[in-house]
Amino acid sequence: MHIIVLRKQFERGFTFKRNGVTFHLIKTTGGWRAPSLFWLDTILIRRKLAEIKPDVVHAWGTERGAALVANRLDFPHVVTIQGLMTWYNQTVPAHLHDRLAGILEIISLRRAQLITTESTFSVQWLRRRFPHVRVEQIEHAPDPIFHRVERRPQTQPFRFVFVGTFDQRKGGEYLLPALDQMKSEIPFELVVIGKANVEMMQRLRGRVSAELWQRIVTKENLTPPQVAEELSKATMMVFPTLADVSPNAVKEAVVAGVPVIGSQIGGVPDYVVSGQNGILFRAGDLTELVKAIQTACRHPLFSRGMVDPAVLSRMREYLSPELMGKRFLEVYRDVFQHRKTTQAVHTV
Repeated sequence: MHIIVLRKQFERGFTFKRNGVTFHLIKTTGGWRAPSLFWLDTILIRRKLAEIKPDVVHAWGTERGAALVANRLDFPHVVTIQGLMTWYNQTVPAHLHDRLAGILEIISLRRAQLITTESTFSVQWLRRRFPHVRVEQIEHAPDPIFHRVERRPQTQPFRFVFVGTFDQRKGGEYLLPALDQMKSEIPFELVVIGKANVEMMQRLRGRVSAELWQRIVTKENLTPPQVAEELSKATMMVFPTLADVSPNAVKEAVVAGVPVIGSQIGGVPDYVVSGQNGILFRAGDLTELVKAIQTACRHPLFSRGMVDPAVLSRMREYLSPELMGKRFLEVYRDVFQHRKTTQAVHTV
């Protein structure tokens, strides 16, 4: 396996091997990738692939042109969706880069040979809009370290965690006002693991009490082991996202055995079974979010930071690295065999 990474931050190009995988780090020019419609990426990657001569190319994501580049290369390829930019742009306000990514995503997926995506929602969304393209559901497994978390949840006070970019799309503008309503009713603290959007936080300063801010701790740039350690102590995760295909934060919490209070949107219901390993509520509804947190804090399992053992076991199997590896190997073989068969027919 070869992995190609393009970054402007690299001082120079470099290739190394680790655990049987060859990594190719390619330095690129900043400010030209998206404006060139990723033709710069195409040229750099094409040169490297001429050396590698792969059987199959796997384009990981549409946000930074990987799928678009794969369509321009003369290799069998698989496109994997991370975030559905087109759907995001229809659901929440989008920046210029996201709008461009959405346009290029549509072009890329129309030309794709095979698309993989993670959630039931995403599969159905893609099949409706690209009925001629084969779509397969393959869940991306969380880092194995989250499967091995040893839970010792804090319950006095409740320790809520949020993992991800704390911004409007992730529901930050709903979470803080919801918690502010319950500050006198429920003893809690909130740990935000990730970067908070400065503009959103400034808007919220005048909407929530000073007492709430004293209960919030923000931790940025944590490594996976450090995030796993935070999940070991968390009572529950609160994830009020407005648009997510298959959030890694939710998957990590689910396989770690952390109850999740999550929006009933996108792929979240694939991982959170309401009443068994968390509570689902309608996305963007402040009243329902408050009610969901209150319900979770009274739940006989969730209030102790526990989930139904049978559901935990099932989700760990469903989100296992072994199953992910098996499914990706199947689609690699399929697209490679399809190319061989097509070439043979053309030769005859």
